[in-house]
Amino acid sequence: MGAASPASAPTPPSPGATRTEPTERIDGAALGRLLDGRWWQVRREARDLALDPAMQKIEGLSLAEHRERALAQIQHLARRRVVHRAYPAAFGGGDDPGANLAAFEELVAADPSIQIKAGVQWGLFGAAVLHLGTDEHHARLLPGILDLTVPGCFAMTEIGHGSDVASIATTATYDAGTEAFVLTTPVVAARKEYIGNAAVHGRAAVVFAQLVTKGVNHGVHAFYVPIRAEVDDGELAFLPGVTGRDDGLKGGLGGVDNGQLWFDRVRVPRANLLNRYGDVAPDGTYSSPIASPGRRFFTMLGTLVQGRVSLSGAALVAAKMALAIAVTYGAERRQFTGADEHNEVVLLDYQQHQRRLLPLLARTYAATFAHHQMLDRFHEVFSGAHDTDADRQDLETLAAAAKPLTTWLALDALQEAREACGGAGYMAENRLVGLRQDMDVYVTFEGDNNVLLQLVGKRLLTDYGKEMARIDIAGAARYVAARAADMTLHRTPLRRAAQSILDTGSRARSAGHLRAADTQRELLEDRVEAMVAEIATALRPARTAPAVEAAALFNAHQHDLIEAARAHGELMQWEAFTAALTTVRDPHTRDVLGTLRDLFGLTLIEKNLAWYLMNGRLTAQRAKTVTSYVDRLLVRLRPHATDLVEAFGYTPAHLRATIATGVEAERQQEARAYYRRLRAAGQEPVNEKELHASQQKSGLAQPAD
Repeated sequence: MGAASPASAPTPPSPGATRTEPTERIDGAALGRLLDGRWWQVRREARDLALDPAMQKIEGLSLAEHRERALAQIQHLARRRVVHRAYPAAFGGGDDPGANLAAFEELVAADPSIQIKAGVQWGLFGAAVLHLGTDEHHARLLPGILDLTVPGCFAMTEIGHGSDVASIATTATYDAGTEAFVLTTPVVAARKEYIGNAAVHGRAAVVFAQLVTKGVNHGVHAFYVPIRAEVDDGELAFLPGVTGRDDGLKGGLGGVDNGQLWFDRVRVPRANLLNRYGDVAPDGTYSSPIASPGRRFFTMLGTLVQGRVSLSGAALVAAKMALAIAVTYGAERRQFTGADEHNEVVLLDYQQHQRRLLPLLARTYAATFAHHQMLDRFHEVFSGAHDTDADRQDLETLAAAAKPLTTWLALDALQEAREACGGAGYMAENRLVGLRQDMDVYVTFEGDNNVLLQLVGKRLLTDYGKEMARIDIAGAARYVAARAADMTLHRTPLRRAAQSILDTGSRARSAGHLRAADTQRELLEDRVEAMVAEIATALRPARTAPAVEAAALFNAHQHDLIEAARAHGELMQWEAFTAALTTVRDPHTRDVLGTLRDLFGLTLIEKNLAWYLMNGRLTAQRAKTVTSYVDRLLVRLRPHATDLVEAFGYTPAHLRATIATGVEAERQQEARAYYRRLRAAGQEPVNEKELHASQQKSGLAQPAD
């Protein structure tokens, strides 16, 4: 490759010489509105709850103290009806599911325990009654749930089955003689585990169990089950047949009282079956508006998709806070001298520090725009505006793809921010370690991330199969031939030579190709399509193979399927970021965001360069250009880093991290002023190294002993 000209590949300035102040500022107010999305006002009102000391997490509380504080805090939410917007107006709600989740996600800024405890009460327990019950259940049960006179549990997960909900072992066997279901935990593995509110506060639970009537198992259904009542001293005690255990101290979320529940022939009235999708007559006859047991099961679970949607949004709040803290500190903290021997270099001027934080900032912007699209889709489905079976399936797939990417992003951002802030990042007062502990389990909540991506992968294979089925025999033959030709073309030396000739003598030409949005889209799309097609081809023999061989074949390609799903989710984020650019009016702000979008796209490509090289999509020359151009984008974005995190809308009062209050800038200014005064007064001691250098230069150096 020819040498690049200075104009096409400028040398990045050395640390200490980097321009850290932008020549033109972005439109922070408009960008903040864009980042807060459709329900920006609701989101900001909820965010400001974190400004109330009574709603803030206090580090170092005992387990019992944190639990009681979290209960008092969600009682405050109930009084203010902060999380009621998704419920019908007849019960004091707002019939506004999208606004409800927007507010709910922001509770992380106060304390993640509040968000999860509130989520258990109104997003799971209450939502199950709302979406799986009927009008009778709503009238009878929702008032106590909404005003928190009945704190409740969502008892789905079992210790022996985890994410495999269809295989739970708890049974609810109908007894026609008493018109009641007999709820039983047959084995230890069937105990309900990790259940929020189960350890201390829960008075009732929505329990998921296998519904058995007239000797037939009709699959998983939900039952409203009272579990505790007040005894003479006012304390709560388990009702007969119900037993539980406190899970005790966890790795985080100390305000949520998780525990186990199990049942010994507990009788549940027939009226407490949440029977929107499946009912049992007094004589035990089962009926359902959905004939297919599989479709019925997924429809019931699909009504509870808001848990995954809200966890995705909550994880983004944590990522934004982490980056706001780390970028603010990195723009103020100085370490080691550079071009100027008298001034230490700001951390964020170092390339590696930019590499640590700015790609995470780009990921967070991309994930935020994708989340807004998903939240809009969620609102359309649950408000009834677009609520078809296909709409719900699409929403389930979107949520299953988004939740893993955003929760992993939160952990990546919190860990990198912690390290980037050095020892200060490890102090509890700066919140990063506490948030990291609390957010850790988000990758497991509402389905393990890898399990969810596997669901997305299966949907991609299903859609691919349907597309192939629509092609006639001649068309299929042409498709196979074209696909084979495409793979052959990309892997030939001729193809690589063509790229090399195109780029010869100019790194800028190669970079220009990669900078183009169409090129990024093509590379990201092509990877997803090629991966899905390759997996589908590999799994084709499973259609006619014995069950054991088919399962083994699928297992052999499970990792590939999950990686394809992850690539699909990243592509959706890139597309959402690109779509958001078209809504930005201010040219300079749009230009900065376009650079941030390019950083996101090119770091995705850089992360997967091995695939692009092995599959002939990029030459080695062009692959090298990816990394060099990413480095150039970091330099362009550095002056805007602080503005980009300030647009998240989390002020120092929201962040509550000492190092994000400007105190570091004050310390640095004081130190620099002190040494300037010493130099000006001629009182600065002579540096020994400088003295030796001066002596050697003048020939006065003394020989060593």
